[in-house]
Amino acid sequence: MAREAMDAWTKKLRQIYGVYTGVFVLFVIALWIAEGMGLPPKYIGYAFLFGTIGVYAAIGILSRTSVVAEYYVAGRKVPAVFNGMATASDWMSAASFIGMAGALYLRGYDGLAFIMGWTGGYVLLAVMVAPYIRKFGQFTIPDFLEARYGGKLPRMIGILSAIIVSFAYLIAQITGVGIITSRFVGIPFEAGVFLGLTGILVCSFLGGMRAVTWTQVAQYIILIVAYMIPVVAISYKQTGIPIPQLMYGQALQVIETKQKELVNDAKEIEVRQEWKKKANEIAAKIKGLPDTWQKERAELEEKLRNTPADSPDRAKVEKALKDYPKTSEEAKEKWTAAMKQAEAMSKPPKSYVAPPTDTKGIVNFLALTFCLMVGTAGLPHVLMRFYTTPTVREARSSAAWALFFIFLLYFTAPAYAAFARSEILTNVVGQAFSALPAWVAKWASVGLISIKDMNGDGIIQFSEIIIQADAVVLATPEIAGLPYVVAGLIAAGGLAAALSTADGLLITISNAISHDLYYKIINPNISPSTRVKIGKALLIVVAAIGAYVASFKLAIIVELVAWAFSLAAATFFPAVVLGIWDKRMNKAGAVSGTIVGLLVTAYYIIGSRFYGVNWFGINTIAAGIFGLPANLIVALVISRLTAAPSQELQEFVDNIRYPKGAIRGGLEE
Repeated sequence: MAREAMDAWTKKLRQIYGVYTGVFVLFVIALWIAEGMGLPPKYIGYAFLFGTIGVYAAIGILSRTSVVAEYYVAGRKVPAVFNGMATASDWMSAASFIGMAGALYLRGYDGLAFIMGWTGGYVLLAVMVAPYIRKFGQFTIPDFLEARYGGKLPRMIGILSAIIVSFAYLIAQITGVGIITSRFVGIPFEAGVFLGLTGILVCSFLGGMRAVTWTQVAQYIILIVAYMIPVVAISYKQTGIPIPQLMYGQALQVIETKQKELVNDAKEIEVRQEWKKKANEIAAKIKGLPDTWQKERAELEEKLRNTPADSPDRAKVEKALKDYPKTSEEAKEKWTAAMKQAEAMSKPPKSYVAPPTDTKGIVNFLALTFCLMVGTAGLPHVLMRFYTTPTVREARSSAAWALFFIFLLYFTAPAYAAFARSEILTNVVGQAFSALPAWVAKWASVGLISIKDMNGDGIIQFSEIIIQADAVVLATPEIAGLPYVVAGLIAAGGLAAALSTADGLLITISNAISHDLYYKIINPNISPSTRVKIGKALLIVVAAIGAYVASFKLAIIVELVAWAFSLAAATFFPAVVLGIWDKRMNKAGAVSGTIVGLLVTAYYIIGSRFYGVNWFGINTIAAGIFGLPANLIVALVISRLTAAPSQELQEFVDNIRYPKGAIRGGLEE
């Protein structure tokens, strides 16, 4: 695009999205007024959910296309600032919006690994990868791998890695969508997953990357507004100053003071002893497997037979039997997780602001930070975004803009976590169980909050409160007593974050199959329109499979995302970075390294999560710390023991290393 046309296009986009932002703010104000006039909360939830999805659907319909370049890379005409917003939205998934503040709430200082890793990774991406990927052009990362290393095998390995990494990440987003829709529309989680699936597809089905890009810009505006307003309101409520990023130090002081008091509190000690007793009971059940599993199942079945069909208790017994482990192996997994949680609850709260002091804690903190950082620079759905800019310069600028837009949320997340924990310690702990607020039952119904009177004194102790990480951001407005419209706004923001990333991931997976596999390998003679049709069909298939898997709720969102980052760190990052910066790297080295990295990381994720594998005390979420070095060592050794790349491939590397390209039409190519 010529510079004048590009400037005019940018100006038009600013006007469109400026009006859109104003209308959204008026929409929120109108709902706030309606709530004050008596509008029931459920209708506010409906308005936010279906109103925002309706807007995304409209953008998707208006952006429909069958043009290959538009469908795969948005016509390469997305200005830097808007590509930055779309990239930030694509990047700030349900893990960032919903899970990150929750991780900080639960882990305190240890949770900063997520912020440091993700932010540092984006700097790494902007400096070492993004401009060079854009200079290469084409549509996907497997395109780059084939061009850089030669032959179809690198492409096949890239396709496999893209599908595995993106699918793990996709499950996390659909899980987030299910949590939000089930809570704010009042339907079961499993149904919420498939309802959210509809929202995901309307954003991407008709227009591919073109529709996803302009939808993601709209979603970023909603998610950042939704994230800021509640924490600003809570900051004003607690400190009198509506600048949470500067004022959450007061909340940290409250947290530290309160938690020190809890260490020696007699009632808290009673509850912790109850948790220790429970942990020992579960340990005994695990030791007695499979007999204990069979005995408990038989007791539930007998209880069901003896409970009349019209009894109010029958539904509870049926649910208990339905949720009971299907096998002794599943029982061991669930009971082990419950035992670990009970053991953790039996310990006094540690300092919220102190860094880890033990070697294991420090090593895990650094390992997780490293995996998230390197994984960021290897995520295929993020790398694809840099193909959509008009020039290499715009790609570099869009990376800087994306970092700024990401910073706005990441700089606020610690404040959100601190104010939420302070609110719990100040206004929930010490209250009577008979006066439990309504939000407890609402969030308990989706399994994210549990408050049980462990010592039977009728008073809520801190050690009796279990809040899952995924609930912190979504529930805090209600916990703080803010108007329900704020909770609805948060739900809309979380939905925008999950949908935007899910759209990018769906495009990545469907492109890997339709473009990289079918068109590039199986049938190169397929027509452009058929390529797009196959891509659209695959969107539906992949989305349906993802929703089905997510309905089982395999893990919390942050854990699922961390697995995806570890896999990306151990597969794509070495292949792409060495492909750009190591002229001696060849096909044999890149392919062998990627396979080894994938296998080692997948083995540790599965082994440590389900089978007790433990290498040097490293947590499951940092599994990439083993796969990445294995990839690098194998790739470097094998590439040096085999023939060097051809002169043509080495010249290709020289070419993409210079991000400033030829000048054509007034803009860099």
